[in-house]
Amino acid sequence: MKTGIELIAEERQRQIEAEGWTPQNDHQYTNRQLVRAAVCYCESDNMEFTTNDDGENLIESGYWPFDITWWKPTPDNRIRELQKAGALIAAEIDRLQRL
Repeated sequence: MKTGIELIAEERQRQIEAEGWTPQNDHQYTNRQLVRAAVCYCESDNMEFTTNDDGENLIESGYWPFDITWWKPTPDNRIRELQKAGALIAAEIDRLQRL
């Protein structure tokens, strides 16, 4: 079984390689977007959703900092949600260290 830090590192690598969320890309997020996204994944089981006129899901609180198409919760998999959150926190730490 992988440790939490191994799972987080694995997800961060996946974000970079599969999603294109490189450290250079992360540099643009100066208004706590990475932290806010991590909080959303930490609290995904408590997030309230609604639907707009086009049938698109919206996070009711408006706290999700990115386009809604980037919101990819994994229902009933708390470890996976925390893995995503941890990787986003790692990205924010790296971004701050590069400043």
